[in-house]
Amino acid sequence: MAERVIPLVDQRQAPLAARLPAAPVPATGRLTDALQRPLRDLRISVTDRCNFRCSYCMPKEVFHKDYPYLPHADLLTFEEITRLARQFVAHGVRKIRLTGGEPLLRKNIEVLVAQLAQLRTPGGEPVELALTTNGSLLARKARALKDAGLHRVTVSLDGLDDTVFRRMNDVDFPVAEVLAGIDAAQGAGLAPVKVNMVVKRGTNEQEILPMARHFRGTGTVLRFIEYMDVGATNGWRMDEVLPSAEIVRRVDAAFPLQALEPAAPGETAERWAYADGAGEIGVISSVTQAFCGSCNRARLSTEGRLYLCLFASNGHDLRSLLRGGASDADLASAIGHIWQGRGDRYSELRGQLAPDAGAGRRRVEMSYIGG
Repeated sequence: MAERVIPLVDQRQAPLAARLPAAPVPATGRLTDALQRPLRDLRISVTDRCNFRCSYCMPKEVFHKDYPYLPHADLLTFEEITRLARQFVAHGVRKIRLTGGEPLLRKNIEVLVAQLAQLRTPGGEPVELALTTNGSLLARKARALKDAGLHRVTVSLDGLDDTVFRRMNDVDFPVAEVLAGIDAAQGAGLAPVKVNMVVKRGTNEQEILPMARHFRGTGTVLRFIEYMDVGATNGWRMDEVLPSAEIVRRVDAAFPLQALEPAAPGETAERWAYADGAGEIGVISSVTQAFCGSCNRARLSTEGRLYLCLFASNGHDLRSLLRGGASDADLASAIGHIWQGRGDRYSELRGQLAPDAGAGRRRVEMSYIGG
């Protein structure tokens, strides 16, 4: 294998201005982009910090003790987040996911959950609220999150073997505490709990079957994610990607599987049920089987930038509008105008790009806008 090279650069690029269009874009709940994809899913990063240093996300070589994280004044307040989220919901968003960094590091995160739980769609329905976490603080937070109005959690867990897990999180955190967090989430009713395992060839692929075996029959949905070329600091190489088709073959050989229909339009995971009724798994194949054509997700960064793709370089600065006196109608119009111009489909085009096509192109880091 080639030597791993990690560029030591700050990935937060200068934002794109979020301007008010000449013709207002009213919120009708039916907003679509340039490829006729609706806006249905909003992912909100509440912090750029994390207490893990996973090599595929926040490698210690870059995110060291002197790394310049965002100052607190730059972060959106809970009230600002809720105000923006209300405009997204008016445009058609039906699910909000809180991410990070590690979102449970944001002080009093349950207060934000309670505020978002009050949002209603134009039809009067509550918005689905979810949160993705590394699970390290989940055991102590699960009940408060549920009481505040959170519906479910997704936990990132890349293996059951304690040695493998400690090596991957790179802070010597024990897997037992993450498993305790999953149990606490199930006990609090944050169900169905989903567990995401990023599979990196040569690093943790031997954990696929132990993970499947452990979560079968528990009600927890295990999902395997192909190692992705997000950002520029994880040293991504195609030869470290284990295709989802191979993962399915391995699990099916031990525990026969049957294909399931997608749970909802725009679903990223391909679903498979255990033939004996012991639950299901999912595979997310953004490298080998792009699903850009149905992507209905927008991403809001910790400091209020709207990103239209996980692989984007720049975000649109909504915070300036928020703090510059814009009305709710202005905010809705700006969001609508940005989404209407969206044509992003990086994963579909990846295979057509020349090997050096991405050289010099600095994509935003996953830890900055969430997964």
